Amino acid sequence: MSIYVETSGSGPHLALLHGWGLNGAVWDSLRALLAARFTLHIIDLPGHGYSSTAPFTGLEAAADAIVEALPARTHMLGWSLGGQVALSIAQRHAVCIDKLVLVATTPRFVESTDWPYGKKAHVLDDFAARLANNYAATIRGFLALQTLNQPNARAVIADLQTAMSARGEPSAAALQAGLEVLRASDLRNVVAAIRHPAIVIQGDHDALTAERAAHWLAEHLPNAKYALLEHAAHTPFLSHQDEFLQQLIEFLA
Repeated sequence: MSIYVETSGSGPHLALLHGWGLNGAVWDSLRALLAARFTLHIIDLPGHGYSSTAPFTGLEAAADAIVEALPARTHMLGWSLGGQVALSIAQRHAVCIDKLVLVATTPRFVESTDWPYGKKAHVLDDFAARLANNYAATIRGFLALQTLNQPNARAVIADLQTAMSARGEPSAAALQAGLEVLRASDLRNVVAAIRHPAIVIQGDHDALTAERAAHWLAEHLPNAKYALLEHAAHTPFLSHQDEFLQQLIEFLA
């Protein structure tokens, strides 16, 4: 599996993993600031961006392919679905990660009888059905959810739309595969074995990842701290960039 990685900057290695439907261009507004401190490895997940020819078949396969494309050891930052991939890398390839940064990340996206902090399964089913019928409208709705209750929502949505198209929009097949991964993934039984220093960064207005889910993750990772960004939604690195960078840089330092 061929994974696209864009490398820049100097200093300790830091790999960045984006979320569902986006690509590495979502980090563009942070690139210069982070490249002044770190050697950045900006990754396009399988089926997304310049990795569009690599099928997204699951968290484990994505984790293995990404590790092959990275230096022997690196800090790892994962956002949303990218956070789940980062957890899978930490579990499967522990020696490859120094510190773990998880942004708007849940160990299980879908609600179940023993997990009240997920989305209803029909939410993903609805996304899947609408993707098949009206791709553009479905993506617009998804981007709007990420910025719900944000005073600068239009600017953030514009940034996300620019990022989505910067490296080519993902195929409907790749998006459907990503939804299947989100529907099936459940990492609750592996987090206790992930002993890396970690930080879970969460917005309290996030409409996609519940605050309780992120808090649970921070409590169950053995060496994690929790950072709640007030008034932030699903993209705190865009909407609350200064606060986000402060948490990130202090933790990695």
